[in-house]
Amino acid sequence: MNTDKRQEQTGLSDRPAEMLTSTILAGVASSRRRFGVAILAVFLGLAPAISSAEPPEGRGPGVKKPLGWAKGRILVMPRAGLPEKELAKVLGEHGGKGRKIGQSNLYIVDLPGNASEKAVAARLAHHPAFKFAEIDQEVEPALIPNDPYYGSAWHLPKIGTPSAWDSSLGSGVTIAILDSGVDSSHPDLAMELVPGWNFYDNNSNTSDVYGHGTKVAGAAAAAGNNALGVASVAARSKIMPIRVSGSNGYATWSAISQGLIYAADRGVRVANASFLGLTDSSSTRSAAQYMKNKGGLVIVSGGNTGVQQNYAATTTMIPVSATDGNDARTSWSSYGNYIALAAPGAGIWSTTKGGGYGAVSGTSFSSPVTAGVVALMMAAKPTLSNIQIESLLYSTAVDLGAPGRDPYYGYGRVNAARAVQAVAGTALVGDTQAPAVSITSPAGGSSVTGLVGVNVAASDNVGVARVELRVNNTTVAVDTSAPFAFTWDSRGVANGMASLVAYAFDAAGNSKASTAISVNVANGTTTVTKDTTAPQVKIVNPVAGNVSGSNVAISVNASDDSGAAGITHMLYIDSTLKATGKGSTLGYSWNTRPSNVRAGTHTIRAVVRDTAGNTSSASVNVTVIK
Repeated sequence: MNTDKRQEQTGLSDRPAEMLTSTILAGVASSRRRFGVAILAVFLGLAPAISSAEPPEGRGPGVKKPLGWAKGRILVMPRAGLPEKELAKVLGEHGGKGRKIGQSNLYIVDLPGNASEKAVAARLAHHPAFKFAEIDQEVEPALIPNDPYYGSAWHLPKIGTPSAWDSSLGSGVTIAILDSGVDSSHPDLAMELVPGWNFYDNNSNTSDVYGHGTKVAGAAAAAGNNALGVASVAARSKIMPIRVSGSNGYATWSAISQGLIYAADRGVRVANASFLGLTDSSSTRSAAQYMKNKGGLVIVSGGNTGVQQNYAATTTMIPVSATDGNDARTSWSSYGNYIALAAPGAGIWSTTKGGGYGAVSGTSFSSPVTAGVVALMMAAKPTLSNIQIESLLYSTAVDLGAPGRDPYYGYGRVNAARAVQAVAGTALVGDTQAPAVSITSPAGGSSVTGLVGVNVAASDNVGVARVELRVNNTTVAVDTSAPFAFTWDSRGVANGMASLVAYAFDAAGNSKASTAISVNVANGTTTVTKDTTAPQVKIVNPVAGNVSGSNVAISVNASDDSGAAGITHMLYIDSTLKATGKGSTLGYSWNTRPSNVRAGTHTIRAVVRDTAGNTSSASVNVTVIK
């Protein structure tokens, strides 16, 4: 393709840069439009010339390094309510030891050197106490070799960012970039960075070790109006660098899951992960849902294989395919039913490691372009929910290909101008429809002993935020991600009939109780002649650290030598009694968003008492982020 043809595809001609500027930004008058002129001028020849000495990198379609998995570890998610001691016991049978990821219910399991990761994951995946178990798969960045110079920031006017900038520049929004790190000394990025974390080496060094992350960050939120380098979609948004890959650019499902949960626990509402096939991971889907439950959205790459992919379709993430200057899917962009949206991804000028600039291509960049648009939308009206933002993102997209959603473009090519305009004109939606919920197992009237699997079906017109399982009016566990599944320790109630009810809640606070079912508890009895030993208690979740959102799941475990059926729980937050119950577990959902819950340190304290009056307590300090 010659230079003239490339210019035709971008909708630009060989006219002088000054004429191009006036054509693209005709009628600009507001200060925000002046901002747009300034940063687009960098590309159109009105600012110092830019160059990049970086060589082409990445792998095109069909050229792949065989993917492996992390040695010595797997990922698991136990059913909500499984006592920690029981979890340790099951994992110990395979020589494993679990490490909880942030405030979620997802665990990394470290295995002994002689263990087979695939074999252990397969066994635990079929264990009744687990939702899933999987190997810690390796994933590659969604980058293809650099395209030739396109000559301009063609993608910005293509998606209507100059008009969007009239209403929003992304101020007040942080975008988490899960990648190879970010060059903190780059002049177009240095002032935009907030502290992140390195989950590859488990330290605070988020320097870019591969170059990919710096390019992705620049496409989303490089600084604007600074007479330097490149323009981005959300030039006033902040960037949280989260390193998840090594020096070869490859990451693991566990590192990406940790990064998403880390960002969500710190109140970040937009995250970008430009890696292939992330929707295939149960762990990553769970982590993305965790962020979504806290008001965020996760944008991911659609892939660069150039062929149809059968990656899992999901509502937990927004997978994005790549388009060119003619609004056509690029030849190397993957497609399939999992694709939710399309965005420019060919010849995108961005920041490069070492302070340079260059044209880059791949769904690695259509993804952060979309993340930037989401940031503009959130900044335009911070009170809108993430569900409304997501819906407007889809409904305002330019429908390409077959009418409606299709495997090539999803709902269409993202349109920043329409999306931000729609946000500005959208009122807060009052959701008054309660979820539907039912207990599907165990069957009413059945006899149960020990640990009992309880399955719940729940649905909602917008989305189910959580399900609480209550046994004899005690909330024994809270589950925040589908499929909603619990492990109930029936030893926490006396032998005889017990009543089970599931309560489903949506993000608006609407709730619905399932029909109660009664089961016959038939455990053995525990005889203690004289009980002078206090029960044991532990707050399993949250752990010390940051918390945020409307659904902080609190989980308390307790045991006693005279049996769990005689344990009484009292849960306090800052000395205020919040919940009581009986048995071996207690669950509670804490909403940290209301104005009466201040930002800063709070103390959660659990007190338990056995039938003999012996008591013990446990506490944890957490920091509420707002």
